[in-house]
Parts: sequence; C-alpha cells; structure tokens
Amino acid sequence: MAVEFCRIDDRLIHGQVVTTWLIIKQIEQVIIVDDAVAKDKIQSNVLKMSVPPNIKLHIFTTEKFLKIVPNNPVTRRTMLLFASPFTVEEIVDSGYKIEKLNIGGIRGNDKRKQYTKAVFLTDYEKCALEKIMDQGVDIEIQMVPTDGAVKLREVLEK
Repeated sequence: MAVEFCRIDDRLIHGQVVTTWLIIKQIEQVIIVDDAVAKDKIQSNVLKMSVPPNIKLHIFTTEKFLKIVPNNPVTRRTMLLFASPFTVEEIVDSGYKIEKLNIGGIRGNDKRKQYTKAVFLTDYEKCALEKIMDQGVDIEIQMVPTDGAVKLREVLEK
C-alpha cells in the first residue's frame, strides 16, 4: 500500500502541510476524506488550488472512499487527510487498516478541552480517538516534522 501518512488536521490543506509534510514524506497525492468538504464545491475548489500543481488531490465522502478503495489500490505515495476523529473512527471500524495516525491540530472552542498547544477535544472526540487506539492504531501529535512527536495516549493520561 502506498499510503505513507495519515493525519487529522481540521484546517486540512494549509502552509504546514504544503511546505513540510508533503515534501518530507514525498507525497504524490492527497486524499481528503470528509463528508462536509466533499459536498461543498467552493471549499473543495479552494483546497484544490492550495496544493502544488504536481500533487494530485482527491476529496471523498467517507462512504465513497470506503467503496472505492477496495477495488482501486492506492499506488502513489499518498497522504490521507481528515478533519475529524469521527471520520477516522468510521474508516477504522469498517476494517480499513491504519497503522499510524498523526494529529496536527484540532482547534479549540467552548466545547473542547485543551490537551496540547494545538489539540483541543470534546469528550466524544477523545472517546473516538481512544477507541481508534484500542484497535491498534498508533496515534501521535506532531504539528510539523521538526517538532517532537508525542504519543496521544500519554497526553490523555495527564
């Protein structure tokens, strides 16, 4: 499988992704799996303009991703990008194998508790991530490659 990097970042495509992760991981294509974004043509078009011209970008609903992937193996060096832990939970629950997941940022609001500088979670998001870890997915928090990675389980136990 050519999925090189899986990441949750509620900003999806932005400077840190384009200038660091795509280069470090030698990514050839990005697949965003997010129901809201896939159904929003304006946001999808903005995201497509945000990636370098040499990077292919696909945006799928969770349902479409799970329907396409079994019959179309990923052959390019690919980054799977999610805006929410719930999407990852649904994909992992369906049997799709993710070995390692990076969390770059989940912004705060009045319903979320702060766990790190850039990761804020509701109780439901925390539970979803714990369930994903319990299914064998190694989850680390790391905004950019030059930051040290921190295991999510250690952060949640504090």
